[in-house]
Amino acid sequence: MSRSLKKGPYVDPKLSKKVQKAKDEGSTSKPIKTWARASTIVPEMVGMKFLVHNGKTFIEVIVDENKVGHKLGEFSPTKKFINHGGKMAKGQK
Repeated sequence: MSRSLKKGPYVDPKLSKKVQKAKDEGSTSKPIKTWARASTIVPEMVGMKFLVHNGKTFIEVIVDENKVGHKLGEFSPTKKFINHGGKMAKGQK
């Protein structure tokens, strides 16, 4: 379910402070390190780089206009798919 329109999108308060500070300094090229995967991407974040934690490492996410409205965690997968086993998989290699 989506969040109520009355409440607005959820953006972590610490993350919004870091974004505002980066905008004020004009340093949008330096990535912002965050653990706030549940934060919604807002238009103020367009053009910025984020290092989003996936539970093990930080994955770089570059925000563009197409990602506005999505969550930061959507672009930092937590599970690594290797492949399915079986005879067919061996034959394709």
